[in-house]
Amino acid sequence: MPDKTEDIELKLLLEAIFRKYHYDFRGYSMASIKRRLTQAKEQFDCRTFSQLQDRTLHDPNVLPALLSYLTVQVSELFRDPAYFRVIREQVVPHLQTYPSLKVWVAGCGAGEEVLSLAILFREEGLESRTLFYGTDINPAALKKAETAMYELDRIPLFTENHRRSGGKSSLSDYYTAAYGSAIFDKSLRQRIVYSDHSLVTDAVFAEVQLVSCRNVLIYFERELQDRAIGLFVDSLPRKGFLGLGAKENLRFSRHADAFTDFARDERLYQKRGTL
Repeated sequence: MPDKTEDIELKLLLEAIFRKYHYDFRGYSMASIKRRLTQAKEQFDCRTFSQLQDRTLHDPNVLPALLSYLTVQVSELFRDPAYFRVIREQVVPHLQTYPSLKVWVAGCGAGEEVLSLAILFREEGLESRTLFYGTDINPAALKKAETAMYELDRIPLFTENHRRSGGKSSLSDYYTAAYGSAIFDKSLRQRIVYSDHSLVTDAVFAEVQLVSCRNVLIYFERELQDRAIGLFVDSLPRKGFLGLGAKENLRFSRHADAFTDFARDERLYQKRGTL
């Protein structure tokens, strides 16, 4: 009975967040949400989700902290280097045929993946004709992404990832180290637009040739996964590319027939030429 009551409280808390602040987590995986909000409950010294709901509704300062729990912000530059190597070696030759390009990183967090693609596209001669969109629902993450500043102790991993992704220069060419941080070059940020966008409630905003949405769908229930993939289908032109995370695939999506496997092991898909 206690577990059932707790689940009711949890659903009411998510409903309250949606109605008050218009952030919709109701279609997220409940197991994941429950685990993360249990941690938040402990931080705010709340005995129950009902108490946390009361705090959330009546203290607007609580929501930003909750968003840091509800949105996963774990990433790194060139995370899963093989994914970026495939983009570099197999996707880029297709993209080179376009006079202008748009790339959408959905669920961009603190911007590591957007910056990775900007560096990759510069090395492959595509940056000057590409506009990069990084979207997320977490304002704090987007603010950090715009700084392009990361802790210096993360740089060795970033550097190794870049090398393994087929990097054609030294990562150190792209940042300046100061006061324990690495600040990436302003010129890399000139082609990047960061914006609030929800895969749960918002619509398509542009036609893009590449969508990268990695390690986001695993936190969604099936219906919400289908909604997000539907957005990607509508955003991509024929022969456009979609990249997912290592534990994600299109196998059970109702939109699976819209794509062909392009690089199955790296979860890269290509929209069919005819639909």
